[in-house]
Amino acid sequence: MEALEGKALTDKVKEMPNSSKEEKAKACGYYTVTKDGVERVNMMKFLNALLDAEEISFDTPSDKSSRGRSASYRIAVQSNGALLIGSTYTKQLGLKPGDEFSLNIGRKHIKLIAISEQENQDEIAA
Repeated sequence: MEALEGKALTDKVKEMPNSSKEEKAKACGYYTVTKDGVERVNMMKFLNALLDAEEISFDTPSDKSSRGRSASYRIAVQSNGALLIGSTYTKQLGLKPGDEFSLNIGRKHIKLIAISEQENQDEIAA
């Protein structure tokens, strides 16, 4: 089952007023089945999809004239060793499926550079 989004998601949730949030998330397709057959509910994806469906945003647009530090975002290395940058951040950056990046790895940082941007930098350096 593909995870519900938008109006279909909110309608399904409204149909289940007496169900737990885990049951709602599972019924809307926000779960996976492990190799051992254990079902795992992806609550964060479910809640973020609900926020998107209701057009609720906790992110505030950056004000270029304001002073001080900008908000920092944190991610953690997952148990499989992967880093996941959520859709909230890719949407904020205006990224689309298929956009490609190269990684520049430093001692304690990773820098993502859009492939088209890197090609432009390479041309300027040549």
